[in-house]
Amino acid sequence: MKIVSIVGARPQFIKCAPVSRELRKEHEEILVHTGQHYDHGMSAVFFEELAIPEPDYNLGIGSGAHGRQTGAMLGAIEDVLEKEEPEIVLVYGDTNSTLAGALAAAKMHVPVAHVEAGLRSFDRRMPEEVNRVLTDHASDILFCPTATAVRNLAAEGVTEGVFLVGDVMVDAMNHNRTIAEERSRILEDAGVRPGEYLVVTVHRPSNTDSRENMAAIIGALGEAGVPVVFPVHPRTRKFLLGYGLLAAMPENIRITEPLGYLDMLRLMAHAKKILTDSGGVQKEAYMLGVPCITLRENTEWVETVEAGWNVLVGAEREGIVDVIRQFSPGFLQKRIFGEGDASLRIREILTGYQDARAG
Repeated sequence: MKIVSIVGARPQFIKCAPVSRELRKEHEEILVHTGQHYDHGMSAVFFEELAIPEPDYNLGIGSGAHGRQTGAMLGAIEDVLEKEEPEIVLVYGDTNSTLAGALAAAKMHVPVAHVEAGLRSFDRRMPEEVNRVLTDHASDILFCPTATAVRNLAAEGVTEGVFLVGDVMVDAMNHNRTIAEERSRILEDAGVRPGEYLVVTVHRPSNTDSRENMAAIIGALGEAGVPVVFPVHPRTRKFLLGYGLLAAMPENIRITEPLGYLDMLRLMAHAKKILTDSGGVQKEAYMLGVPCITLRENTEWVETVEAGWNVLVGAEREGIVDVIRQFSPGFLQKRIFGEGDASLRIREILTGYQDARAG
């Protein structure tokens, strides 16, 4: 079976690595990179480190306003699908690349399979939430990472083609954890010791587009009392520079360029706590057993909050300082993201789908 897989952003590169390894055991995969994340630190380094095959197509769309970017992707993906004539289009997560791939396929009557289906933050102000909902309702096969995701879909009337497979990020982490420990020198380069530093990532517009929010976050980190390692997304750097915050960074905050997956994995694994507004990092923190402080008012990964390992704090300075000092999970972790066999199960389900259609 010919499968076109569409990726465009850092989290999707990580998710597609274990799935592509499995798919290529039985099927022909055409990998399409939209170019949504395009600089080396956010794109090429992930393909290199994760041994992802070179994309068959790099659409080179780049950044832009949501509608313009999604529209450009839609047209370019349609051209690829017309040429390749796949039997299934596989999309990941909740980016503009995800939605563009799903819409292009649905309009051409090509079945859509969505990895990481059913997530909901219930905040339609987030472009990712709009992308999730629309992609799920355009999909024929929905691969859910958690039981909560299955329930979310059922509440919207989506019950056909829904499969609880676990989270492919567990597969990726299991495969790369030892490799990261062997290869990465990030702790030494940053001058930090295991368990004695914080990691922070900030990239969502709800934070970056507000000088007040960014000043509150940076101010709180300055009061942390321990070193803070801050890999800065290119978009975040632009805003910090514009706000005059980059030049006035507290001494305990150690700014780095965006990190590859192996460096980021080792850095997070040994952190005292992780602060983030990223959905994927919340989940990775839980899988690594590191307490997470989420710089948002809501989350699509509600299971991590319910399990007591993630706390929502928004972007209020005193609130962030308080949880940095006081937050400590009081519960043992449960395996809420599966057993690390999601990629295998995805391959088996797609193979069964092919057989059923052929029959």
